[in-house]
Amino acid sequence: MKNTKITIYMLVPLLISITTPSLASELEQEQAPSERAAGTEFFFSDDSEGFQTRKLSAEFLPRYEDADHYLGVRGSAYQYRADEWQRDGQKISFIGRHIESATANGWAVEAGVFDQGDHTLFTFDGSYRTALAEKTALELFANRDWVETQAALDAGTNFTFVGAALDQGIGEHVTLVGVAGTQFFSDDNRRDHGRLRLIYQPSLDLGLTLQARYRTYRSTEEDVGRQYFNPQDYEESMLALGWRQRFAGWSAGLTAGFGREKINQESSQSTRLFELNLQSPVHGSQFLRMNAGYNRSASFYGPDYNYRYIKGEWIMRF
Repeated sequence: MKNTKITIYMLVPLLISITTPSLASELEQEQAPSERAAGTEFFFSDDSEGFQTRKLSAEFLPRYEDADHYLGVRGSAYQYRADEWQRDGQKISFIGRHIESATANGWAVEAGVFDQGDHTLFTFDGSYRTALAEKTALELFANRDWVETQAALDAGTNFTFVGAALDQGIGEHVTLVGVAGTQFFSDDNRRDHGRLRLIYQPSLDLGLTLQARYRTYRSTEEDVGRQYFNPQDYEESMLALGWRQRFAGWSAGLTAGFGREKINQESSQSTRLFELNLQSPVHGSQFLRMNAGYNRSASFYGPDYNYRYIKGEWIMRF
């Protein structure tokens, strides 16, 4: 069974703090007239417990300026597998994005209807980020989706996660990010989340960052019938190294982290995180984004659970 800590990775937009100072000027281009575009999106994942997720989507964007400014619809086909069990799902969504490339301020949303098995759910994934001061930004976010394990999908268990993130620049080289949120499950469980990230950039030209990360959550219900991994108390501390570079308008990034996690009153154990990403220029007739990752942590069956994924999106203007 898939380990579902429901680790919602908030991609707090920190690209400005880990790229070169010339990034803003490179991205400050005149907006192209609104045109149409179409594309595709995919997501593949599996874990050490044999749970697999497959997603393939088609997108139509009748209003498209660039990869950070568009409105459209997305149709997605899902397939979940575990041993001899299989489940198919379908989702139709409205999607929109209006982000300032130079500052990462703006909004993004995906709202749709997701059918799987005999269950139907209104899903939502949205965020809004705005500057409060020269070096301070606030992001509000909300996410509603299925809990993706065999038992939870069979039962139709879902969650709604809402919260806020605050970015605070400290001088030229340090950024502090705090996240607070609450996750409501349809089985009456609730999780309260807190996260801190301290990011140090030794040089503004290298694209290198040193990160200290801490996250914790507390669940109100410890017994959820083993539908998903659900310790009552969870903590993780991690040190990570990040690197990001731009070349000919493309950007590539790497993050590697090593940490310790503590579950309830048990002894702490090691965790690992590796992430890779590649993105084409935002402006242009085509846009490509690729991400891949690996995570090792704990699950129902011990400390050696690992999870791997790859996802990508391709958009072409016409």
